[in-house]
Amino acid sequence: MEKIILKGPEIHLSDDEFFSFCQHNADLTIERRANKEIIIMSPTGSLTGFYNTKIVVQLELWNEKHQQGLVFDSSAGFTLPDGSVKSADASWLSLDQWKKLSSTEQEKFAPVCPEFVVELKSKSDSLPELKTKMEEWLANGVQLGWLIDPGQETVYVYRPDHEVSKVTGFEQTISGDPVLASFQLNLAKLRHP
Repeated sequence: MEKIILKGPEIHLSDDEFFSFCQHNADLTIERRANKEIIIMSPTGSLTGFYNTKIVVQLELWNEKHQQGLVFDSSAGFTLPDGSVKSADASWLSLDQWKKLSSTEQEKFAPVCPEFVVELKSKSDSLPELKTKMEEWLANGVQLGWLIDPGQETVYVYRPDHEVSKVTGFEQTISGDPVLASFQLNLAKLRHP
């Protein structure tokens, strides 16, 4: 995914200005770092979109059964405690956290950190950059994060106060316990069609 980073005091937008900027450029993926730099990314490739759908569908099917939270796709942005605005390829937020937000907060980049996030590596993504992003998610309150690299059939599992663990091979499932009780992601569905 190609990226452009906008820097400098002239691009330090208020939260409302940043939200408006994103709405006027809805065909792009836009995030904001804690230091207010704006990152503009091109849309993902078709294969990455296919993988992302396989993840979101499995997560939503589990969520429909348990009805304990909300599932978000890659177009949902969140304003994190450090001031950054990030989007994950898939994320989940408990109903308890969602209900603490006002309707206005829910409509914009909700000022809350999801409890669970998935970042999906595309062929053009930098693995070190994605690992840094996962650490930033953790620092802002994520309880479970998966960095999935379909090309290498590898999942990096992030949890607060734990070493990053690595799952290799997509002939298995990966557990969301205890954050997503009984959720199992079937990794075989992420193999190239």
